Amino acid sequence: MTRLPRVTGKQVVKVLEKKGFTIIRVRGSHYHLHHHSKDILVTVPVHAGKTLAPKTLKTILRHSKITLEDFIALI
Repeated sequence: MTRLPRVTGKQVVKVLEKKGFTIIRVRGSHYHLHHHSKDILVTVPVHAGKTLAPKTLKTILRHSKITLEDFIALI
């Protein structure tokens, strides 16, 4: 089993953009991204260089329907 990487919210946003998501809104420190063809909305917290908690990253990946292997390949 592959371990979850320790990444920041900004890195997650970049990976989601590579997978076809676009930023539709930024409210405070939370980025809201939407994938038009899959009709998926994902919220990513971006807090000044802090790494995301593993459970938060796992939830983002589950909501965006991206596998861990795909995510690691795009980092």
